[in-house]
Amino acid sequence: MSKVIPLLILVSMISSTALLGGCGTNSSPSPNTPPNITSSSNKTSTTQQPQTVVGTGSSPEKPVVPEKNPTGDIPDTQAFVTYTSSSDGYELVVPEGWGRTTKDRDVLFQDKLNGVQVTVTQQSSQPTVVSVGNNQVAELKKTGRAITINNVKQVNLPGGSAILITYNSNSAPDPVTGKQVRLENSHYLFYKNGELAALTLWAPLGADNVDQWNRMSASFKWR
Repeated sequence: MSKVIPLLILVSMISSTALLGGCGTNSSPSPNTPPNITSSSNKTSTTQQPQTVVGTGSSPEKPVVPEKNPTGDIPDTQAFVTYTSSSDGYELVVPEGWGRTTKDRDVLFQDKLNGVQVTVTQQSSQPTVVSVGNNQVAELKKTGRAITINNVKQVNLPGGSAILITYNSNSAPDPVTGKQVRLENSHYLFYKNGELAALTLWAPLGADNVDQWNRMSASFKWR
Protein backbone atom coordinates (compact mmCIF):
# COMPACT_ATOMS: atom_id res chain seq x y z
CA MET A 1 0.00 0.00 0.00
CA SER A 2 1.52 3.37 -1.03
CA LYS A 3 2.59 6.05 1.44
CA VAL A 4 2.30 9.80 1.17
CA ILE A 5 5.31 11.84 2.32
CA PRO A 6 4.77 15.59 1.89
CA LEU A 7 7.58 17.88 3.11
CA LEU A 8 8.22 21.55 3.99
CA ILE A 9 11.39 23.29 2.89
CA LEU A 10 11.97 26.96 1.97
CA VAL A 11 13.27 27.26 -1.58
CA SER A 12 14.79 29.66 -4.07
CA MET A 13 13.16 30.59 -7.39
CA ILE A 14 14.09 28.91 -10.62
CA SER A 15 15.12 31.24 -13.45
CA SER A 16 12.81 31.29 -16.49
CA THR A 17 13.93 30.07 -19.90
CA ALA A 18 12.97 30.90 -23.48
CA LEU A 19 9.92 29.43 -25.26
CA LEU A 20 10.61 26.30 -27.29
CA GLY A 21 10.50 26.15 -31.05
CA GLY A 22 8.25 24.28 -33.49
CA CYS A 23 7.70 20.58 -33.82
CA GLY A 24 10.77 18.51 -34.60
CA THR A 25 13.30 21.27 -33.89
CA ASN A 26 15.88 21.82 -31.16
CA SER A 27 15.48 25.01 -29.12
CA SER A 28 15.64 26.34 -25.56
CA PRO A 29 13.05 24.97 -23.10
CA SER A 30 9.82 26.87 -22.50
CA PRO A 31 9.51 29.27 -19.54
CA ASN A 32 6.78 27.02 -18.17
CA THR A 33 8.92 23.89 -18.22
CA PRO A 34 9.01 22.40 -14.70
CA PRO A 35 12.39 21.71 -13.11
CA ASN A 36 14.13 18.38 -13.63
CA ILE A 37 14.02 16.53 -10.30
CA THR A 38 16.17 13.42 -10.49
CA SER A 39 18.49 13.35 -7.44
CA SER A 40 19.39 9.79 -6.48
CA SER A 41 20.76 9.64 -2.91
CA ASN A 42 18.79 8.03 -0.06
CA LYS A 43 18.13 9.69 3.31
CA THR A 44 15.97 9.15 6.37
CA SER A 45 12.33 10.13 5.85
CA THR A 46 10.49 12.81 7.80
CA THR A 47 6.75 13.41 7.62
CA GLN A 48 5.03 16.81 7.85
CA GLN A 49 1.65 18.25 6.97
CA PRO A 50 1.17 19.40 3.32
CA GLN A 51 2.45 22.94 2.92
CA THR A 52 3.05 25.48 0.20
CA VAL A 53 6.73 26.22 -0.34
CA VAL A 54 7.51 29.85 -1.19
CA GLY A 55 10.76 31.08 -2.69
CA THR A 56 13.16 32.88 -0.37
CA GLY A 57 15.26 34.82 -2.90
CA SER A 58 15.32 38.58 -3.43
CA SER A 59 11.75 38.46 -4.78
CA PRO A 60 9.76 35.93 -2.69
CA GLU A 61 7.02 34.27 -4.71
CA LYS A 62 3.58 33.29 -3.48
CA PRO A 63 1.10 30.95 -5.20
CA VAL A 64 -0.97 32.80 -7.77
CA VAL A 65 -4.75 32.42 -7.63
CA PRO A 66 -5.98 29.61 -9.95
CA GLU A 67 -8.12 30.76 -12.85
CA LYS A 68 -11.84 30.04 -12.58
CA ASN A 69 -12.15 28.79 -16.15
CA PRO A 70 -8.60 27.87 -17.16
CA THR A 71 -7.65 27.15 -20.72
CA GLY A 72 -5.53 24.10 -21.38
CA ASP A 73 -8.01 21.24 -21.83
CA ILE A 74 -6.59 18.72 -24.29
CA PRO A 75 -9.49 18.06 -26.69
CA ASP A 76 -11.14 14.64 -26.64
CA THR A 77 -10.47 14.57 -30.41
CA GLN A 78 -6.73 15.12 -29.96
CA ALA A 79 -4.64 12.75 -32.08
CA PHE A 80 -1.63 11.05 -30.49
CA VAL A 81 1.57 9.72 -32.02
CA THR A 82 4.29 7.45 -30.65
CA TYR A 83 7.60 9.09 -29.80
CA THR A 84 10.73 6.94 -29.50
CA SER A 85 13.87 8.43 -27.99
CA SER A 86 16.90 8.86 -30.25
CA SER A 87 18.82 6.19 -28.34
CA ASP A 88 15.84 3.82 -28.61
CA GLY A 89 15.74 3.69 -24.81
CA TYR A 90 12.04 4.44 -24.24
CA GLU A 91 8.81 5.37 -25.96
CA LEU A 92 5.44 6.92 -25.18
CA VAL A 93 2.49 8.49 -26.97
CA VAL A 94 2.26 12.29 -27.12
CA PRO A 95 -0.19 14.79 -28.62
CA GLU A 96 0.33 15.21 -32.35
CA GLY A 97 1.36 18.69 -33.46
CA TRP A 98 2.82 19.96 -30.18
CA GLY A 99 6.16 21.79 -30.33
CA ARG A 100 9.14 19.54 -29.61
CA THR A 101 12.58 20.17 -28.15
CA THR A 102 15.13 17.35 -27.86
CA LYS A 103 18.54 17.12 -26.20
CA ASP A 104 20.26 13.76 -26.23
CA ARG A 105 17.74 11.38 -24.62
CA ASP A 106 15.59 14.13 -23.10
CA VAL A 107 12.53 15.51 -24.84
CA LEU A 108 9.97 18.26 -24.24
CA PHE A 109 6.59 18.64 -25.93
CA GLN A 110 4.55 21.78 -25.33
CA ASP A 111 1.43 23.58 -26.50
CA LYS A 112 0.92 26.95 -24.78
CA LEU A 113 0.73 26.19 -21.02
CA ASN A 114 0.45 22.40 -21.48
CA GLY A 115 3.60 20.30 -21.46
CA VAL A 116 5.06 16.80 -21.43
CA GLN A 117 8.72 16.18 -20.63
CA VAL A 118 10.97 13.13 -20.26
CA THR A 119 14.48 13.30 -18.81
CA VAL A 120 16.81 10.33 -18.25
CA THR A 121 19.59 10.19 -15.66
CA GLN A 122 21.80 7.52 -14.12
CA GLN A 123 20.80 6.16 -10.70
CA SER A 124 22.31 3.29 -8.79
CA SER A 125 19.17 1.97 -7.08
CA GLN A 126 15.41 1.65 -7.44
CA PRO A 127 13.67 4.76 -6.03
CA THR A 128 11.17 4.34 -3.21
CA VAL A 129 8.48 6.60 -1.79
CA VAL A 130 10.85 7.38 1.10
CA SER A 131 13.91 8.17 -1.05
CA VAL A 132 11.86 10.25 -3.49
CA GLY A 133 10.30 12.18 -0.63
CA ASN A 134 13.74 13.03 0.71
CA ASN A 135 15.57 13.64 -2.56
CA GLN A 136 13.49 14.38 -5.67
CA VAL A 137 10.86 16.30 -3.70
CA ALA A 138 13.54 18.26 -1.87
CA GLU A 139 15.20 19.15 -5.18
CA LEU A 140 11.85 20.22 -6.63
CA LYS A 141 11.32 22.57 -3.72
CA LYS A 142 14.75 24.09 -4.26
CA THR A 143 14.15 24.84 -7.92
CA GLY A 144 10.37 25.23 -8.28
CA ARG A 145 8.00 28.20 -8.07
CA ALA A 146 5.70 28.36 -5.01
CA ILE A 147 5.44 24.57 -4.84
CA THR A 148 2.60 22.76 -3.09
CA ILE A 149 3.23 19.02 -2.79
CA ASN A 150 -0.03 17.07 -2.94
CA ASN A 151 1.03 13.43 -2.95
CA VAL A 152 3.96 11.03 -3.27
CA LYS A 153 3.00 7.42 -3.94
CA GLN A 154 3.85 4.24 -5.82
CA VAL A 155 1.72 3.39 -8.86
CA ASN A 156 1.61 0.34 -11.10
CA LEU A 157 1.36 1.09 -14.82
CA PRO A 158 1.63 -1.05 -17.98
CA GLY A 159 5.24 0.16 -18.34
CA GLY A 160 6.10 -0.95 -14.82
CA SER A 161 6.05 0.33 -11.28
CA ALA A 162 6.70 4.07 -10.82
CA ILE A 163 6.80 6.68 -8.08
CA LEU A 164 4.34 9.52 -8.71
CA ILE A 165 4.71 13.04 -7.30
CA THR A 166 1.72 15.33 -7.75
CA TYR A 167 2.15 19.02 -7.02
CA ASN A 168 1.02 22.53 -7.92
CA SER A 169 3.31 25.38 -8.96
CA ASN A 170 3.39 28.81 -10.56
CA SER A 171 4.29 29.20 -14.22
CA ALA A 172 7.12 31.52 -15.17
CA PRO A 173 5.95 35.11 -15.77
CA ASP A 174 4.78 35.88 -19.28
CA PRO A 175 7.66 37.77 -20.93
CA VAL A 176 5.29 40.50 -22.15
CA THR A 177 2.54 40.83 -19.54
CA GLY A 178 4.29 39.33 -16.51
CA LYS A 179 1.19 37.22 -15.80
CA GLN A 180 1.60 33.86 -14.09
CA VAL A 181 -0.75 30.87 -14.03
CA ARG A 182 -1.15 28.24 -11.34
CA LEU A 183 -0.19 24.84 -12.76
CA GLU A 184 -0.89 21.26 -11.74
CA ASN A 185 1.86 18.70 -12.33
CA SER A 186 2.23 14.91 -12.35
CA HIS A 187 5.82 13.63 -12.18
CA TYR A 188 6.43 9.89 -12.74
CA LEU A 189 9.76 8.18 -12.00
CA PHE A 190 10.44 4.94 -13.91
CA TYR A 191 13.58 2.92 -13.12
CA LYS A 192 15.40 0.20 -15.07
CA ASN A 193 18.96 -1.13 -14.99
CA GLY A 194 20.57 1.92 -13.44
CA GLU A 195 18.58 4.51 -15.38
CA LEU A 196 15.82 6.79 -14.08
CA ALA A 197 13.29 8.25 -16.52
CA ALA A 198 11.28 11.20 -15.21
CA LEU A 199 8.00 11.83 -17.06
CA THR A 200 6.35 15.15 -16.16
CA LEU A 201 2.96 16.40 -17.36
CA TRP A 202 1.62 19.86 -16.55
CA ALA A 203 -1.32 22.16 -17.39
CA PRO A 204 -3.21 25.08 -15.83
CA LEU A 205 -4.76 24.02 -12.52
CA GLY A 206 -8.35 22.92 -13.13
CA ALA A 207 -7.91 21.95 -16.78
CA ASP A 208 -9.66 18.69 -17.66
CA ASN A 209 -6.85 16.41 -18.87
CA VAL A 210 -7.32 13.33 -16.70
CA ASP A 211 -7.97 10.86 -19.53
CA GLN A 212 -5.22 12.24 -21.77
CA TRP A 213 -2.65 12.27 -18.95
CA ASN A 214 -3.59 8.71 -18.01
CA ARG A 215 -3.14 7.67 -21.63
CA MET A 216 0.34 9.20 -21.85
CA SER A 217 1.61 7.92 -18.52
CA ALA A 218 0.25 4.42 -19.24
CA SER A 219 2.00 4.40 -22.63
CA PHE A 220 5.53 4.93 -21.30
CA LYS A 221 7.77 1.90 -21.58
CA TRP A 222 11.46 1.09 -21.69
CA ARG A 223 12.72 -0.49 -24.92
